[in-house]
Amino acid sequence: MKLLKILLEQEKILVPRRIEGRPEKHIKAIQQKIQQYIKDGSKGNLSLNDTPITSLPDNLKSVGGNLSLYDTPITSLPDNLKYVGGNLDLEETPITSLPDNLKYVGGNLYLKGTRITSLPDNIEIIGDLWLVSLRISSLTNNLKVGGTLALAGTPIKSLADNLEIGKSLLLQDTPITSLPNNLKVREDLYIGNSALAKKYTDEEIRNLVDIGGEIKR
Repeated sequence: MKLLKILLEQEKILVPRRIEGRPEKHIKAIQQKIQQYIKDGSKGNLSLNDTPITSLPDNLKSVGGNLSLYDTPITSLPDNLKYVGGNLDLEETPITSLPDNLKYVGGNLYLKGTRITSLPDNIEIIGDLWLVSLRISSLTNNLKVGGTLALAGTPIKSLADNLEIGKSLLLQDTPITSLPNNLKVREDLYIGNSALAKKYTDEEIRNLVDIGGEIKR
């Protein structure tokens, strides 16, 4: 009996204790990191990938470099956020909308796996905008995309006026049947398996819009 008691006491010693408050401390450390980034002038990248962050502070008005929130539970961005100097990565997050005041993304805008259905008015994206397979049904007027605009597999039915695409436009597997007369695509137009491909010949499309590259079906 005495030996059994000693063994039981030893087993208690070996059992690791549950660490209290670890998630709360982690979130607090992330919040402190963000506030220090703002205090330092919001320069450079703000990387928060795979963290438990659900929101950003209202005093985050700009990000000088990349803002990376990949695979986080974030549900919204601050209304005051107007400028992201590099890439804005929101892939695989539950976010449903972007702030209306967001007017500039200096790199690529990654939205794969989100619930985004619309974009802010007059937003300018210097890099690529990938909206593949999202439920987005329309684009904002005066949208400017310096790189490629990928809309393949979306339910979008029409494009916005004054749309300028710096590289290619991907419209495969979309129900789009017409293009705005003032559309500008500097590189290639992809229309494979789209309603547009069934309705128009390549020559008819070129007569409608300004395309700098090839039309690929």
